[in-house]
Amino acid sequence: MDLSMNYGNIEESELYDAQIHFYKHIHNIQSSMALKFAVELGIADAIHNHGKPMTLVELASTLKLNPSKVSILYRIMRLLTHNGFFAKTTSKAKAGEETMYSLTPPSKLLIRGKPMCLAFFAGGHPRYMNMWNYTKKWLLEEKEELSLFESANGETFWEMLNKDSESDNLCFFQEAMEADSHMFKLALKDCKHVFEGLETLVDVGGGTGVVAKLIHEVFPDIKYTVLDQPQVVGNLTGNENLNFVGGDMFKFIPHADAVLLKWILHDWNDELCLKILKNSKEAISGKGKDGKVIIIDMSIDETSDNRELTELQLNFDMVMLTLYNGKEREKKEWEKLIYDAGFSCYKITPIWGFKSLIEVYP
Repeated sequence: MDLSMNYGNIEESELYDAQIHFYKHIHNIQSSMALKFAVELGIADAIHNHGKPMTLVELASTLKLNPSKVSILYRIMRLLTHNGFFAKTTSKAKAGEETMYSLTPPSKLLIRGKPMCLAFFAGGHPRYMNMWNYTKKWLLEEKEELSLFESANGETFWEMLNKDSESDNLCFFQEAMEADSHMFKLALKDCKHVFEGLETLVDVGGGTGVVAKLIHEVFPDIKYTVLDQPQVVGNLTGNENLNFVGGDMFKFIPHADAVLLKWILHDWNDELCLKILKNSKEAISGKGKDGKVIIIDMSIDETSDNRELTELQLNFDMVMLTLYNGKEREKKEWEKLIYDAGFSCYKITPIWGFKSLIEVYP
């Protein structure tokens, strides 16, 4: 029986490819969970602290694994190595060749204590994993403002982070945001012109001031204000050119020549983004036409030839949707949001790998 006949004009080879495509996406979660496994065990830390490539036995011993689990570690490392998180080499030993595992650029981002450690993002919080079991319930609900996370857990992601009983989550989240901010140093060389000539700048949601300090290294004369939640900045001390302000960006943003919104707007729906943008416009009103809002966020382009980049952006959109009821936006969506907020023009420039610099003017 020719199975392809049941699917119209499709070749058997296409059916085979379709099957591979299907199973690849179904089982991609295994790669994510293997990465979670690596983070929880501290595999990257172990190899880094060892100072040179490690054999499987050395790695298992350092991680204090039960000896019976070495073969399991091998299979997980095989997948992680195939996915580019570790590199494999061989060396001669008395018993023959030994396989050695070393770090790669992606696994170096998992080393705890490093400025750009992104291990938090690979952790896979149990509530985040569990929420996907409530998708149907969420889609049948009438409450449009609820994210999938809130529908499943009875509280927003932000409420979960800020609970005293789970304060470690807030700490880890802030560390992850700081690590992402350190990436800004790599992108700063491509957008230095945006900060030239500014006397004052307010960083909305600027956390502990990582970006402020990076910009200060290049533009030491800018007077910088970091606006964030009181529990984030309450105990932070500034200096002559750096001031921390606890407040609510939905109510008020301090006045400045420019407002920086780095990875802020994608957390919120259009209605709430309009409030932030209108408050930003008010904040720069004293500068007249020379004021500006500097947005660093994604701008999805489905026509891009870089399918891997687009897939990453679309996956980020799912994260924003399900965790916060936010969104990653296409150019036309940015344009509508910017004009609806009362601005007259804007410019979008891709930077930072998968993000964009969006310059907005009154």
